[in-house]
Amino acid sequence: MALGEMLGVPHSNLILFVIVILSLVSLGESTDEFSRDDFPKSFVFGAGTSAYQAEGAAAEDGRSPSTWDTYTHAGIMPDKSTGDTAAGQYHKYKEDVKLMSDMGLEAYRFSISWPRLLPNGRGAINPKGLKYYNNLINELISHGIEPHVTIYHLELPQVLEDEYKGWLSLKIVEDFTAYADVCFREFGDRVTHWTTLNEPNIMAIASYDNGLFPPQRCTPSMGLFNCTAGNSSVEPYMAAHNSLLAHASVYRLYQEKYQAKQKGEIGININCIWFVPYTNSTADVKATQRALDFYIGWIANPLVFGDYPEVMKKYVGSRLPSFTKQESELVKGACDFFGLNHYSSVYLEDNSNGPVPDPREFFSDMSVNFRVMKDDTPSGQLLPFVLPAVPSGLESLLCYLNRAYGNLPIYVQENGLGMPSNESLNDTLRVDYLKGYINATLSAIRDGSNTKGYFVWSFLDVFEFLGGYQVRYGLYHVDFDDKKLRRRPKVSADWYSKFLKNSKGKKIEKAGQGFNGDDNYNESNLFKIITFSLL
Repeated sequence: MALGEMLGVPHSNLILFVIVILSLVSLGESTDEFSRDDFPKSFVFGAGTSAYQAEGAAAEDGRSPSTWDTYTHAGIMPDKSTGDTAAGQYHKYKEDVKLMSDMGLEAYRFSISWPRLLPNGRGAINPKGLKYYNNLINELISHGIEPHVTIYHLELPQVLEDEYKGWLSLKIVEDFTAYADVCFREFGDRVTHWTTLNEPNIMAIASYDNGLFPPQRCTPSMGLFNCTAGNSSVEPYMAAHNSLLAHASVYRLYQEKYQAKQKGEIGININCIWFVPYTNSTADVKATQRALDFYIGWIANPLVFGDYPEVMKKYVGSRLPSFTKQESELVKGACDFFGLNHYSSVYLEDNSNGPVPDPREFFSDMSVNFRVMKDDTPSGQLLPFVLPAVPSGLESLLCYLNRAYGNLPIYVQENGLGMPSNESLNDTLRVDYLKGYINATLSAIRDGSNTKGYFVWSFLDVFEFLGGYQVRYGLYHVDFDDKKLRRRPKVSADWYSKFLKNSKGKKIEKAGQGFNGDDNYNESNLFKIITFSLL
């Protein structure tokens, strides 16, 4: 799931989706080179998708509706699309695994569909859903591909939303833990890399602050859509809090019941933008740290230190839930690794002395303004929809996480470039993007980052949240107009394959560094603008 689709986007910008690629003009100019051999042998390279976005077969073989089915069937997507068919991986997984194997993919990150495995949200297992995931896992392993499994990728059974409002209720902790228990019991003999939740920070914001994602809850006057219910001041913090408790409960379950035999690792995924001070003023520098604490520390701090960042307590006050002593002990240390999804970096400036909106919500609590370039106007309280490609931002992010959270192992679980639906197979811009970010990952490792893996988003074109089928991130092109959903490799697939198989071959020229939050960020380096309509 890509960043530009998930955050606070002014509704008018949904009509015109603009991707701006900055700081790529220097790609290929450096004489330095890197290869697969430069990474540790234990480092894993892969690509990923998620269940709702890739599988299709939404109403087949006993799967029940998720909140995303309800959302898309209401015609809310800009192109009126749904994930009913998606990339058809449910029926084409063998073909896809063969393509992965031919590419030289070392790992595949995918998610399990909660409503496919447990159609009622709890209780009886759907045997056909169980068979599918067993078949997929076995197929991957038979081709030497390591399965990295996400237990929850925004696919909540609609029945649980109807019963108790999903992530707003503490009841979700018990049901999510029971669901994860099924996953560990049925698949844990072959899966040793588990991510509990994909981007709980984005889920909380997009589902409960601005109404961008299902169940579309927000304060009616503050949302991007006409929310009929919700409270943007309170509900995002409630949902994130319950997500943390659910994650920790699952982590403790695995440690107590499965770890000794299965010997796996359990982590959580966080969407991570890198923030850079707009100026060197004390106010902007402090605002940047505040934004990191709000956006990343919201999830990471409780899992490392047992509580929310102090700055969040100060700015959010009583609207931020508190951990009891028992809950703090539950969440602290309940993480073997952080998975991060990173696509871009952005400037920000302090806005703590600006007008105080009433009611407040997540972005106004953060009290910053976002800017893409030095001379643009402040974007207000929402993250900008137009974001730059800045490889050095990933290096800075990885090094920051090393310093801030004790060198916990990290997997870059999503990184990629979205392009218009009519993009050609000759996606050299995506190749340049991947070169830059993979090289940035290598630089961070050389600087001491404990980064263990890198996954391209996405292995193939899928249904994109918000963008539907009008934006493509895949290494493989999917013809969504063809009933057979034909797959064809893009130039990026060929490049990635050569890189993965290049352990003893010719090195690859690395990309330029882009912006580092200083004068190296040259706005004249506007490399390419891709504009396309979402309607």
